[in-house]
Order: sequence, then C-alpha cells, then structure tokens
Amino acid sequence: MQEQTEQANNAPEEKVTNAFEENRKQLLDLLLHKSALKQDIADDCEKIFELMKAAIKKEIDELQKSITDPRIRLSFHEKGKFEIHAYVGSDVLVFNLHNNVFRLPEYNPLWGTAYFNSDENNGYFGIIHTFNFLAESFEQNRIDDRGYLISRIFINKDRHFMIEGKGQLGSYFRDPQNMLLSEEVLKIIVQMSFAHALEFDLYIPPFEYLDEISVAQIQSIGESLKLQTGKRLGFKMRADDNEIV
Repeated sequence: MQEQTEQANNAPEEKVTNAFEENRKQLLDLLLHKSALKQDIADDCEKIFELMKAAIKKEIDELQKSITDPRIRLSFHEKGKFEIHAYVGSDVLVFNLHNNVFRLPEYNPLWGTAYFNSDENNGYFGIIHTFNFLAESFEQNRIDDRGYLISRIFINKDRHFMIEGKGQLGSYFRDPQNMLLSEEVLKIIVQMSFAHALEFDLYIPPFEYLDEISVAQIQSIGESLKLQTGKRLGFKMRADDNEIV
C-alpha cells in the first residue's frame, strides 16, 4: 500500500519532468533552426549590401566621367557598415540595411503560392531600405526636412528577392520565386533608384502651408533656410504606394 502511494506521488513529478524535457527540445529546435536561419540571412544580407555599395560607387564613378558641370552633385558617403548616401543632382539616396530579419505576415497572399508553401523558411527576409531626400537638407542640416521611402528590397535565404516600391521599382520585381539577386541585378536596381529620384520633382507646397510664420523661422531663413521642405510637402503620397507586406 505504501509503495502504491509513493508511485502515485511520483507520477506528477514525472509528468512535470517530461514536460520540461519536451519544452527544452522545442527550444533547442528553435535555436538550431530558426535562430540559425535568421543569422544566416542576416550574414548574407551584409555581403549583399557590400555588393550594393560597390554598385553605387561604380555608377557614381561612371556618371562623373560624363558630367563636367560642377553644380551637379555626384558623390557617395559611407555612414558606417549599414548605410551609404548617394548624392545625385539635387537628391540624396540613403540606402540602409536593417539589422533584423523579418517573416512575411500570415495574411500575405504569397503564402498561397507553391514557392512559399513548399518551404516556410522561404518567407524570412532581410531588408534594404532606400530613402529619397533633398541634397540641401543634408548640406544645410535642415533636420526637419522630410524624406520618402521609395523602395524596400526583401532578400531570403537563397537570395530570392522582391521589391516593394514606387514606380518601376515596385512593378518589375514582384515575383520572388523567379527573382534571384546578383551583382548585375543590383546594378539595375541602383540605376532605377537614381532615375526615380531624379524624376521625382519638388512640388510647390500649398499657399496655406506658409500663410503663418514665426519670428524665429523668418530669422533663420538667411542662415540655413530651415522652413521644412520635402519633395511632396503638403501632399499625401499613400495613394500610389504598392504594398507587399
């Protein structure tokens, strides 16, 4: 009788121990697979971003050979490991590599395609952002000026990619199953980014935007023209967004 009682008392402890072991197995699986996958993607995206930096520098160098007008800006500046600024005419393109890896949201229709259904790991991506600012915003330190996101490049474990973006950037590269990132493709993306920025004109803001101004603002105009400026100041840009995620 006493032996049966001891066995009954030990049964809950065994269940708890087994639960701990199962939990540990799941944690090990996540560490060995999902965490390793994310780190592999992050490491590879760093290599890709270095290739993109080289493509940006090469394109700037080639354009400089044909531009003799000193007023036309053509230069690049590395801002650490994960960011580069390309000055192209009156624009600055800021290319930025995010240091995290993201999973495609469950509601995204791409999960219904064969490519993503065949391997869930295909839906994890590193991301390179491209922002467009006015060059003078940086040169005159107009910290209140606005920039615009013109593209996001999503890159998975096998360097399949897609681009969410404006204009041609958002329409040419939307099939990750058949899109493979390479040095040549990066050169095309850089050229298209430059072209989009140059074609994306500065619009006159509505009259009402400037119908009131402070003494501090008017005093600062002669120093650095700190009236907030953006290429589409006063106009909403959401309407032409091509959303992927």
